[in-house]
Amino acid sequence: MAFALCPLLTQGAIESLIAHGTEEQKKTYLEKLVTGEWTATMNLTESHAGSDVGALRTKAEPADDGSWRISGQKIFITYGEHEMADNIIHLVLARTPGSPAGTKGISLFIVPKFLVNEDGSLGRRNDLRCVSVEEKIGIHASPTCVMSYGDNGDCVGYLIGGENNGMACMFTMMNNARLNVGLQGLAIADRAYQQAVEYALERRQGRAVGTPKGESAPIVKHADVRRMLMTMRSYVEAMRCLVYLNGAALDKAHNHSDETVRKESMGLAELLTPLSKAWCTDLGVELASTAVQVHGGMGFIEETGVGQYYRDARILPIYEGTNGIQALDLVGRKLGLQGGEPVRKLIAEMDELAHGLNGDNDDLSVISRQLGVAVTALKEATDWMYANAPNDPNAAPAGATPYLRMFATTVGGYLLAKSAKKALELKAAGDADVKFLDAKVVTAKFFATQILPQVAALLGPVTEGADLLYAIEEDDLVA
Repeated sequence: MAFALCPLLTQGAIESLIAHGTEEQKKTYLEKLVTGEWTATMNLTESHAGSDVGALRTKAEPADDGSWRISGQKIFITYGEHEMADNIIHLVLARTPGSPAGTKGISLFIVPKFLVNEDGSLGRRNDLRCVSVEEKIGIHASPTCVMSYGDNGDCVGYLIGGENNGMACMFTMMNNARLNVGLQGLAIADRAYQQAVEYALERRQGRAVGTPKGESAPIVKHADVRRMLMTMRSYVEAMRCLVYLNGAALDKAHNHSDETVRKESMGLAELLTPLSKAWCTDLGVELASTAVQVHGGMGFIEETGVGQYYRDARILPIYEGTNGIQALDLVGRKLGLQGGEPVRKLIAEMDELAHGLNGDNDDLSVISRQLGVAVTALKEATDWMYANAPNDPNAAPAGATPYLRMFATTVGGYLLAKSAKKALELKAAGDADVKFLDAKVVTAKFFATQILPQVAALLGPVTEGADLLYAIEEDDLVA
C-alpha cells in the first residue's frame, strides 16, 4: 500500500493536467508522468491548517517571464522526495497577491523538482527541498515529507487552471483519488482476511465440538473464530461491490455516449464517493484489527506480519479528506445534489429489490426482510436530514458519521442481495461452480442477518441532534 501511493498521486496529477493544463504544459509534463519516468505529488496541507485548506499561507508572486515564484512550507507530502524517478512534479496550492480569503483565493501551480528545458531535457534543480521525513506509525515504505519552497527566493512555479481556481483543479481528481483510497481500505482488509484464514486453518488450539478427547482442533472450527472470519468475508465482498459500482458510475459519467446517462452516472458517482472512501477505510482498520484478533497473542507479535496491516490501514480514514469530512460532504452536499435525485433514485432501487426478493427461496426471503428494514430506517434518517438540516446548523453534522455508516451498510447489503439473486439464477441455469455460488448466497445472508440490523440501530444516533454534544462546557471536558 505504501508503494502504491506514488502512482496514485501521479495519476491524480495527470488528470488535473489533462483537465486544466495548457497545451504547452501537457506537452511538457504528461508523457513522462504517464510512462512513470516522472512522478507527482499533491501539496495541500500546512502545519497550522490541517484539513482547513483555506487557511494556507504559501505565496505565489508573479515573475517577469510569466512564471511565478513560490514560497512557503507544506507538510504530509507523500513521495515529496525520492530517487526512483528522474523528476518529481509538485502540484502546489498557493495564494497570489490580493487573492480573496479562504478557499476562493487559492491557485494551483506546477512546481518541478528539476526545471524542464524547451527541448524536454532537465535543467537546473528548482529552489525546493525536503526538510524532513515524518516518522509514521505505518506505511513506512512511503516517504512523507515536509517540503520547503523558495528558501532562496527562486522557486519557479507555473500557474495551472487560472488564478483563484486551485480548488476546482484539485477537485477534478478528488472522485478518483477518494475512490482509490477506499479501494486501499478494501485491499488491505482483503489481505488481512486472507492471512487470518490461512492462520485459522493451521493453528491448532482447544477442543472443538466433535473433536476426539485429547486432540486439539484448528481454530477455524471454533464458532467465535468463524464469526470473525465470516464478518470479514461479508464486509470485504460488500466493499468490493460498492467500489466497483462507484468505479462503473465514474466511467459512465465520463465516457457514456448519452448525455442523460452521463449526468445520472455522475450524480451516482458523487453520492457513492464519500461512502466508498469513508466506509471502506473505516472497515479497513476494523477488519485489520479483527485479523490481529484471529491470530490471538501471535497477532501482537511482529513476526506474523499481521500487525503491519493494522498500522498501515490507520492512515486511510485520515488522508484524502478525513472520514468526518466525508460524512459532512454526504449530508451537506450530496443529499442536495441534483435536487436530491441521486439519493431518491438509489433508495428507491434498494426498496424495490427488497420487496422483489420475496419468493419461494428461503434464503432470499431472509435477505429481503432484513434489507427492507434497513432501507426503511435509511429513508427515515434521510427524511430527518432533509427536515432538520436547514433549521439547525449542528443537526446534520452531529448525525453525519452514523448516517454515512447507515447509508453505506445498506448499500452494501443491497449489492450483496443482488449478488445472491444472481448466484441462484446462475445455479438454476446449470453453472458448474456450485460451491462458489452457494458461498455467495451464504455470505449475503450472513451480512443480512448479522450486519444489516446495525442500520436500524443507528437511526437513534443519527436523529438525536446536537444538544448532548454541547451539553458539557468546553473547559469541563477535561475529566
